[in-house]
Amino acid sequence: MIVMFVLLMLFLWKYIDDLIGKGFEIPVILELMLYASATNVAMALPLSVLLSSIMTYGSLGENYELVAIKSAGISLNRAVYPMFVVVVLLSVSAFFFSDYMLPKANLKYFSLLYDARNQKSANFLPEGVFSNSFPNFTIRVDKKDEDGQTLHGLTIYKKATDSGPAYVMKAKTGRMYRSNDNRYLVIELEDGISYSEQPGGNNFNPNPRQVFTRSRFKSRRDKLDLTGLAFKRTDENGFSKAFQMMDRRLLKDTMRLMSRLIDSTGKANYQVTTAFIKYFSIPAKSDALKTYVAYKHGAMDYGDNSAKSSYITNAISEARSIQDLMKARADRMDELVKNRRSAYAQYQVKFTLSVSCIALFLIGAPMGAIIRKGGLGLPVVISVIFFLLFYIIKTIGEKSAHEGSLSGIVGAWISIIVITPIGIFLSYKAATDSALFDMELYKRFFNNLFKLNKKEDGVEK
Repeated sequence: MIVMFVLLMLFLWKYIDDLIGKGFEIPVILELMLYASATNVAMALPLSVLLSSIMTYGSLGENYELVAIKSAGISLNRAVYPMFVVVVLLSVSAFFFSDYMLPKANLKYFSLLYDARNQKSANFLPEGVFSNSFPNFTIRVDKKDEDGQTLHGLTIYKKATDSGPAYVMKAKTGRMYRSNDNRYLVIELEDGISYSEQPGGNNFNPNPRQVFTRSRFKSRRDKLDLTGLAFKRTDENGFSKAFQMMDRRLLKDTMRLMSRLIDSTGKANYQVTTAFIKYFSIPAKSDALKTYVAYKHGAMDYGDNSAKSSYITNAISEARSIQDLMKARADRMDELVKNRRSAYAQYQVKFTLSVSCIALFLIGAPMGAIIRKGGLGLPVVISVIFFLLFYIIKTIGEKSAHEGSLSGIVGAWISIIVITPIGIFLSYKAATDSALFDMELYKRFFNNLFKLNKKEDGVEK
């Protein structure tokens, strides 16, 4: 819960500018935070396993309970075994979560976040600015009170529409609020005046002269339509093609489809280019001839200089034709290869979440037994350092796998490959009661080293 709270705070700080001031209802914000929490499990679960294991075994070591366990003839590996079983069960659950729940959570989260970031600001009428938020209206407010609803010095310009003529309205004070169904913005105006012009020569005004109307009012209420400004949800199917929104079955189908498209595109490219590069027809090998003489001449060995120049010109023209023809096809092939590579890397990531929990537990448990400190002090610092190392390597590896610098297996598993030997080394040191983090030991070592250097300097002198 602590790790998830920190990650949620990071999420809010990152997207606070995209969420604040847009009039979102509380259920929308809570729904977005719920989906963000589900997507953060891939980061929060390994970190929480690392932190909790360091805290648990650090507290046991600080209270000399590990000493009592060892004095009873129970080794550290035997004491860690029950927690290791729990972490394995947690890792299995994490695998099913990453395969079934995480793709759906990613789909909900990214679609809702996209709609929230594209939502227009709820500050429809800022101070001192001609606002065009509402169709056919231009509104200016000189000043707004702290409540955000009381307005001073309003000027409203309305364009001519089929429903009515254009007019200009000015009011000293006003008040705005949303209707109960959240479909309209209601503006109540007080102590104002309205100006409008209507053309003549129609059924309502037979006089061909234009009519100017001025009217004063003590109070007036207008409704502005919020249909185009209300929060709308985009169809989630538009986001379902991303690899993060797919489970293992869909990723396998995508990889097979990409492989077939790559093969068919390669065959089509070969058939297109053979028409340009096939200059000679080679007959089939005859069984009657036993010996063949190698052909050692080329096209440039025949003809005069004018013919040779024509050969070169034709060859350059053919090469340019092939280059222009294959440019778009090569881009298409690169896109297919990249998509297949990304799908394969994402398929491997489905397994790394569960394995990373075990790998980080192998670091956290012996680390806690070595430092012998519990609580949220030193364990937090150590866990953050190891997790940053793990996360940076994981991010670089996955990005390299998507870009093709590393294979999908190496890119997805490189973080596990790096930290697992560290966990095995720490487990060995903890089992042998090594003073790996004893500062006094290192202090004595350097003091003896400096004394030795001073003695050698004295002997040389």
